[in-house]
Amino acid sequence: MKSQQGFTLIEVLVALTLVAVALGAGMRAAGAVTDNAERFELMTAAQWCAENHLVELRLTRQFPGTGESAFNCLQMGREFQGRLEVQTTPNPNFRRVDAVVGTPDRPNLLRLSTVMGRNG
Repeated sequence: MKSQQGFTLIEVLVALTLVAVALGAGMRAAGAVTDNAERFELMTAAQWCAENHLVELRLTRQFPGTGESAFNCLQMGREFQGRLEVQTTPNPNFRRVDAVVGTPDRPNLLRLSTVMGRNG
């Protein structure tokens, strides 16, 4: 009797199943990396908007009044909406300033806070 060489149909199907599972896991991992990179880019641009607005406020050298005000920002080709929230502190010579930046679908994407003192 002559022995046959090669794989059985069951062995080929098991191998194909293993390859399919491995490719599926690889695609899921690649998708997660892409999502994380996009989120990092969005958060970086939002932080630049907040930092730029807080620096602009410092450069005016005026003590900010309490309350909220809105601003818009364009970074990396994306439009961001923001608001400044100015609050009093226990020391009347200082104010807490929060820059809240977001997009239309995620309005509270990032919050950056600082304390500003009275000049002079």
